[in-house]
Amino acid sequence: MKLATYKDGARDGQLVVVSRDLALACYPSRIANRLQDILDDWNYFSPQLQEVYDGLNAGRLRQAFPFDPAQCMAPLPRAYQWVEGAAYPQARDQLLPQSTAAPAHPAMRQGASDALGGAWDPIRVAGDAGTAVDFEAQLAVVTGDIPRGCAADSALEGVRLLMLANAVALRDPATDAAADLGVQCNPPPSFSPVAVTTDELGDAWHRGRVHLTLQCSWNGRKVGLCNAGAGMAFHFGQLIERLARVRNLRAGSIIGSGTVSNPGVGKKGSISWPAGYSCIAEKRAMELLQDGMVHTSFLQPGDTIRIEMKTAGGDSLFGAIAQEVLPPLPA
Repeated sequence: MKLATYKDGARDGQLVVVSRDLALACYPSRIANRLQDILDDWNYFSPQLQEVYDGLNAGRLRQAFPFDPAQCMAPLPRAYQWVEGAAYPQARDQLLPQSTAAPAHPAMRQGASDALGGAWDPIRVAGDAGTAVDFEAQLAVVTGDIPRGCAADSALEGVRLLMLANAVALRDPATDAAADLGVQCNPPPSFSPVAVTTDELGDAWHRGRVHLTLQCSWNGRKVGLCNAGAGMAFHFGQLIERLARVRNLRAGSIIGSGTVSNPGVGKKGSISWPAGYSCIAEKRAMELLQDGMVHTSFLQPGDTIRIEMKTAGGDSLFGAIAQEVLPPLPA
């Protein structure tokens, strides 16, 4: 099934069930009003939501209305935690000269999760004139309760929902590293209009990986067509396992994959990324290796970013993240 959260003036919004083709929606008010309530008692609520979803797809619900992604908050507008993994070792950091062999375990980084962004919310950050803004296209899972010490295969059983994410990053344009703003924290990420259960992906969801193409467009031009499964060295079960080594995870935890990236091909030390890129820093790192200098600038006010994933039949799976960059807030 597919679930979203509409803006209603409250912090947690209003839960809606969305049809498979993203055309219709309805409020499951007799069941629950908030997604977190569903996650807290998944085994009880999810069969009831499934009945609503089936009726919506069959055209049996008189209370259905046209789905509008512009009205969406993040599917889970505030979460118990947001943690980014580093599931793609060939991503930008692995291209840098100081990079070493691929790590044995995924790195994990915790970020802000108290006010997560909606798919069409603009990108507007605070920072000085020297701060650069980058997009980072990812996949993310929402979990149920995961016990401490949970093994990777068992952890996959706790995956409740999948989403797309744009983990906006602030960078120092001189080094492309994280900007030093006095606090080591990027802005909260933004998420796709809808979150989907794993069964919606069919065979594309296999052993904790999504084997579909993540499409990234910058100012209307496609810059990334990366297969999210092909280069994922650590699947979502392994990311969850790593996090659960030190603590329990509560239902409503969000774990990101890190920037989706595919291995490049090249000759005589030259590297090319035929599938494009899912963050600008990776593109700049490729240029530095190939040409000895960078040519691509980071995001500018007025730029637009679109992130989407389609099924094998060409249908949008999660809806699109479609954001415009606004001028920065005063420092």
